[in-house]
Amino acid sequence: MDPIAFTVFGIPVAWYGIIISLGIFLGIVVATIRAKREGLYDDVIIDLALVAVPVAVLMARLYYVLFSLDYYMANPGSILRFRDGGLAIHGGIIGGVLIGYLFCRYKRIHFWQLADITAPSLILGQAIGRWGNYINQEAYGTPTDLPWAIQIDGVMVHPTFLYESLWNFIVFFGLLYYTKKRKYKGQIFLLYLILYSIGRFFIEGLRIDSLMIGPLRIAQVISIGIVIGAIIVMKILEGMKKNAN
Repeated sequence: MDPIAFTVFGIPVAWYGIIISLGIFLGIVVATIRAKREGLYDDVIIDLALVAVPVAVLMARLYYVLFSLDYYMANPGSILRFRDGGLAIHGGIIGGVLIGYLFCRYKRIHFWQLADITAPSLILGQAIGRWGNYINQEAYGTPTDLPWAIQIDGVMVHPTFLYESLWNFIVFFGLLYYTKKRKYKGQIFLLYLILYSIGRFFIEGLRIDSLMIGPLRIAQVISIGIVIGAIIVMKILEGMKKNAN
């Protein structure tokens, strides 16, 4: 499939960007509905998105560039070529959380409340965005003869983009369901971090294009760290909830 969907005044518009934009748009819609149910002001998600989306995209790119520094030092002109792919979701999550925290401080909104509201939207955007990897023929796995294998450069390989997309959709619906059972603010967001990271850890093991630090796959190391960190924060919030009661 041609990575370029169409051109506007000679400027190519890539499917990758269209798909990511669709994920962002649907995420904003879902988060807006959830924010209204929690009584936040009407445009809170739009206001957040206006600052969080650009920062998250830049951080996702920066993260990817930093862990592919040898290539980008030799090809500095490629650093800002977003249309070629090369966004690391962990960088986007870090950027989004940081700007979200600052946004909540400025707007005097409970951080964990807004984090819970946006968590399903984040995983939904990730589920949709993975299909941009398919268009660009990236984020695929090792050779396999399974019936659902896809062909890349004449080789049948694991469609790891598909595995992660399906897992993310499962997490999305799971978070929506569990919202009704939430025991304290922050629980939904922390569950998002844990569940996404568990899936990412195992799926990353099948990929052949992982960012590496020495012999280690960076995404797997970060995923383990996120799971441990999220569980610790969960225990802290649970303790605070019990003490408050």
